[in-house]
Amino acid sequence: MVAFNPTAGSVTVRLADAPLRMPRYSAIWVATALLFAVSPLLASGSVSGSALLSTLPFAAILAIAAIGQTLVVQQRGFDVSVGGMITLTTIIVTRFSNGNESRLWGALGLVVLSCVASGLVSGMAITWLGVTPLVATLGVNALLTGVVLQITNGASTSSAPRGLADFAIAKVWGIPSTVIVAAVAVVAVAVVVRTTVIGRRFVFAGASPAAARAAGIRVERVELSTYVLASLAYGGAGILVAGFLRTPGIGAGNDYLLPTIAAVVLGGTSLAGGMGSVVATAVGALFLTQLGAVVLGMGAAPAVQLVIQGSIIALGMAVRNMPWRRMRPLLPSRAPHFGGSDDPSSAEDATSTVPLVATGRIDTRTTPRWGRGESR
Repeated sequence: MVAFNPTAGSVTVRLADAPLRMPRYSAIWVATALLFAVSPLLASGSVSGSALLSTLPFAAILAIAAIGQTLVVQQRGFDVSVGGMITLTTIIVTRFSNGNESRLWGALGLVVLSCVASGLVSGMAITWLGVTPLVATLGVNALLTGVVLQITNGASTSSAPRGLADFAIAKVWGIPSTVIVAAVAVVAVAVVVRTTVIGRRFVFAGASPAAARAAGIRVERVELSTYVLASLAYGGAGILVAGFLRTPGIGAGNDYLLPTIAAVVLGGTSLAGGMGSVVATAVGALFLTQLGAVVLGMGAAPAVQLVIQGSIIALGMAVRNMPWRRMRPLLPSRAPHFGGSDDPSSAEDATSTVPLVATGRIDTRTTPRWGRGESR
C-alpha cells in the first residue's frame, strides 16, 4: 500500500505490514522527473539544450523569490508583497543608475534599504499591531505599488547597467549565472535552517508559537526577522529581473505572486507552519517553469498557467484545512497520520520538547511525530 502525506510531503510504502517511509519532500522530485520525462511527448523540443537554457534562468529567479515565501509560510503566514517588492527593485536599479555602471552599487544599497523597510513594516504590523499576515502584506504591496507609480509616473524607459545585464545572461561552464546564484542562496538558507540552533528555533517558533514562547524563544522577533529576510529575497530576485530584462516595465513583478506560493505548496512546506524545505521549493519552482513551457509549447493560452497555479494553491489550502482528526475514525486503524489544522498532535509534541529545542540540544528534523496508537 502506498500513502502520500500531504502535510509533510512524504510518501509511505507498506510492504507486508512493514512501513517503509521515503524521504521527506520526495514527491516533488518524483513529479519533476516525470514531467521532464513526458515533456517531449507533449511538446516537441521542450527539453532540448536551447529550451532548457531559456527556461532555467526564469526558474532560478522564481526559486530565489520563493525562498522568502517559504520562510514566511513556515511562520504561518502568506506574503503578497512579492510583486510590489520585485517591481520596486527593478525600478530602483534602472532609474537610479540609469544605465550608469558607477551608480549601480548605490542603487543596490538603496534596494537593500527598501527591502529592510518593507519587511519591517510588514513584520511590525503583524507582530505589534496584530494584523493578519495576508492583510498586512497586501497593504504593504499597495504601498510599494504607489511608490513605483510615484517614481515612474506610470511609465518606465530606463535601462539597467550593461554590467548587470551581462551578468544576468552570462554562463559559467555552460550554466546560467542566475542558476548558480539561486543554488548558492538555496543551499545557504537550507544549511542555516537545518543545521543551526537558530534554524531549529525558527522551525519550532513556526510549528508551535505558544510552546516556543514557553521555551523562552522570542517568537515576535523571529517573525519580524522572517519578513525582513523574505523581502531581501524578493529584492535579490528583482535585481536579476532588472538585469535579465534590461528595460523592465512597471509590472515586472506582477507575475511572481501566485508562482511563489504554488512553488511552496508543491515543495511540501506545511501551510500550518513549522517544517519546510527551500530545496524542495526550488524544485517546485523548476516544476512550475517547465510546466509553463510545456503548456505554451502545446499551444495553450497563457491563462492556463494561472489556472494551474491557482488549482495547486487551492488544493494545498484544502489539505491544510481538512478535518483529519474527525475523519480518522473512518480510516483504517493503521492508516498513516496526516495531521491538519485541527490536529493538536504537532503542538503536543512541540511542548514535550520545549527544554531541548530551547537549548539547541534537539534536532527538529529528526524529532519523532507521535500519532495515535504509537507509544512514546
